[in-house]
Amino acid sequence: MDQKVRVAVNGYGVIGKRVADAVTLQDDMELVGIADMASDYRIRIAAERGHRVFASDDAARTEMEAAGIPTVGTLDDLLGAVDVVADCAPKKLAAANKARYEAAGVKGIWQGGESHELTGLSFCAQVNYADAINRDWARVVSCNTTALSRTMHALHRQGWVHRVRAVLLRRATDPWESHINGTINTVVPEMKVPSHQGPDVQTMLPDLDITTMAGSGPFNLSHVHFAMVETTRPVSIEELKAALADEPRIAFVRAADGVVAANSVVELMRDMGRPRGDMWEVAVWEDSLSTDGREVYLTLQVDNEAIVVPETIDCIRAMSGIEADAATSIAKTDKSLGITKTFLPATTNPIAQASDSDVSTP
Repeated sequence: MDQKVRVAVNGYGVIGKRVADAVTLQDDMELVGIADMASDYRIRIAAERGHRVFASDDAARTEMEAAGIPTVGTLDDLLGAVDVVADCAPKKLAAANKARYEAAGVKGIWQGGESHELTGLSFCAQVNYADAINRDWARVVSCNTTALSRTMHALHRQGWVHRVRAVLLRRATDPWESHINGTINTVVPEMKVPSHQGPDVQTMLPDLDITTMAGSGPFNLSHVHFAMVETTRPVSIEELKAALADEPRIAFVRAADGVVAANSVVELMRDMGRPRGDMWEVAVWEDSLSTDGREVYLTLQVDNEAIVVPETIDCIRAMSGIEADAATSIAKTDKSLGITKTFLPATTNPIAQASDSDVSTP
């Protein structure tokens, strides 16, 4: 296309820096700048990467320039030069920015820490891409909700799902702030049932019967889910594998290959040379898939720092109206990032590899 979508990223933290990098890889998007209120190493990295840095307000700009960080202007200046802003500011703070975006006449995308009611549209690319076309506001759902949406959509679209029950074991804190908080030698259960992820999935798949429970443990890399799906008919393991292999952004890992735990998956991403060790896919343990004829059982891993990045890119494309077809946008995003259906393509079984023939690996 001749004209690129002009994008701003507001909030250059865990998600924002990854979204900014992903935008720069798209041939139909231009990263006009990033905005933040901090003056620490994270914003220095943005400047080192050549991003145009904007301060959240005049006070933040004064602090940034005093710290030697070059700024172009304030967030309001940035908003005057873009079509879409990806708001990656901290949870709850981001919602307060909506009035500024509305006044500037730009479209806004928020992350899963904000409520569905803020935008009226929650988004996962393969589930409801069409609903976001030419919208002004959208919310990319949380990392755990994204993973559940991808995997359950694979089964739901086959007409197999009667009821889903899932247990989520979440990381206690993000790696970069592990020195501030986190649990040690304990597990903290969430007292509310269902946890928010189940109702969140239903904002996109309203007829999916799903209940989620959650808790956090003493680790800071990824989340692990255990899903039990009561099916409408007996589903074989072969059928289950094929359905998951056919769904975008799901990839198998195997304990038989030595990928026996969450840390093994993290190490695999590092060995693959992924930027920051990121995993944009949902990793499903292929050799843990099971059925008793009434239910199927899945164990999967979610990279909380990376999984929503491709969804944000697809949401930008849908909201700006530059691509009406979900599959086309997903394939374009996946190719640019190196998202794959097969982490080890030269030695992986044919079922997983069959769906990966047109996707490049890193």
